[in-house]
Amino acid sequence: MSPEAVNKTRMHPKGVQPDHSELEEELYETAHIQYDKVHIAHNPSVAYLYEEALVHETGSAISSEGALVASSGSKTGRSPKDKRIVDEPGSSEHVWWGPVNKKLSPETWLINRERAIDFLNTQKQIYVIDAFAGWDPRYRLKVRVVSSRAYHALFMRNMLIRPTEEELAHYGKPDFTIYNAGVFPANRFTSGMTSSTSVAINFKDMEMVILGTEYAGEMKKGIFTVMFYVMPVVHNVLTLHSSCNQGKDGDVTLFFGLSGTGKTTLSADPNRALIGDDEHCWSDHGVFNIEGGCYAKCVGLSAEKEPDIFNAIKFGSVLENVVFDPESRVVDYDDTTLTENTRVSYPIEYIPNAKIPCLTENHPSNIVLLTCDARGVIPPISKLTNEQVMYHFISGYTSKMAGTEQGVTEPTATFSACFGQPFLVLHPMKYAKMLSDKISQHKANAWLLNTGWTGASAAKGGKRCPLKYTRAILDAIHSGELAKAEYEEFPVFGLMVPKSAPGVPSELLNPANAWNGGKADFLAELKKLGALFAENFKTYEDEATPEVIAAGPTL
Repeated sequence: MSPEAVNKTRMHPKGVQPDHSELEEELYETAHIQYDKVHIAHNPSVAYLYEEALVHETGSAISSEGALVASSGSKTGRSPKDKRIVDEPGSSEHVWWGPVNKKLSPETWLINRERAIDFLNTQKQIYVIDAFAGWDPRYRLKVRVVSSRAYHALFMRNMLIRPTEEELAHYGKPDFTIYNAGVFPANRFTSGMTSSTSVAINFKDMEMVILGTEYAGEMKKGIFTVMFYVMPVVHNVLTLHSSCNQGKDGDVTLFFGLSGTGKTTLSADPNRALIGDDEHCWSDHGVFNIEGGCYAKCVGLSAEKEPDIFNAIKFGSVLENVVFDPESRVVDYDDTTLTENTRVSYPIEYIPNAKIPCLTENHPSNIVLLTCDARGVIPPISKLTNEQVMYHFISGYTSKMAGTEQGVTEPTATFSACFGQPFLVLHPMKYAKMLSDKISQHKANAWLLNTGWTGASAAKGGKRCPLKYTRAILDAIHSGELAKAEYEEFPVFGLMVPKSAPGVPSELLNPANAWNGGKADFLAELKKLGALFAENFKTYEDEATPEVIAAGPTL
């Protein structure tokens, strides 16, 4: 048997060489992939991808739980400074250009694309995953991922929605294609490049090219960025960085929040079905998850703290940049030697109470904006007006804790527009206006839920609001009891704070009453935070209405 024949047999675990001529011809026509020299493994099985990773990729192993352990090389997180969007007439007028969305010329795009294709053509084998983004068939995108690493293929097989055999048979041409040549660097001397890493999206060609980073999260967030553009501009559908769950009576809740605020923890409710933990769209027909999987943090993970995530780590999951015992293959989730950003990717059906398919025709009854205020001055729960929703949604506030970064000695205010600024394509006000319109149309209640500190700041002896009280507040939101409570106006921020909530000590609800340093000291701290909000919001005032600006703190 010739080496070519041996190679063909090895590539297909079923022992049969399927006819991929249409795919091969298409990849040749669109990207000049030399299929006579490069073998194309199309939607290969999980077991096959395990085998390929273990044989060909440094750092790969099988954990004691059966997950594939993979290394993303020197890049263990996203590279936002190297993310660019092609400046072309069809999309340029819509894009919110600035520090988030940097321009890339069409000429440099073609150079980088050619560099990526040239690299892929040097490989003996590449992997092609055809799948979907978006659970609602009316809006879903057909996404093709072309990569040189089995780990990347398995990751995106998990994160995208896996087609049935019938859907795959009628898949046709993709709506969007990722060329991941991240093993190979960009030429940093090319015009418009600032490093050897390039993550670029072209909305005209509907393609993404990755060079110089093997971090798999770039693909996931790349698709998210595409949805932040395509859904609002083409379909008038709102894209959201949120988790979502549904109660037994069909009521739907959206949770927005930055890292550490409790978005994943609070949406994982044993009494409610999980629609998704991170990315959603809200259309005229309801809410649908964008993804077919979850990408959860692993640092400090345990069966006691996060049982659903812990139990999802099994055959088919991908553990990224974790440290494990070389003999037992037991992972040490507390070991951050490689990175604090250890992650696991798994299909959403690995979560027992996931709602499959991950969509609902019911519109949200409650919108929960999560913050973790380490200053201890934001109330544990506040009811928001529409204008306040827009203001706090655009602000996207939480706290960065002392010790998390070098030089951070006290809680630091952190703002991220729409709770997902790195992935926004349009101006934040456009998403906020769409959210406000939908809240009004469907008469949803909106809340600001603080999972942070009370009594004082974290630096001065305050205590974090106990999770049992946060869950009690959520239960009162879902039962409808909290919407009927008596409210009082909170100073500076003008928030409406309930005087009582079932199962929650009344003195906890208004942080001024529990403040250790007296009310004058409390008001001074509250005004300090208000001033930070006001300064941050100046970035967005150019497109904000007077009503939204007025919904901010009064200093």
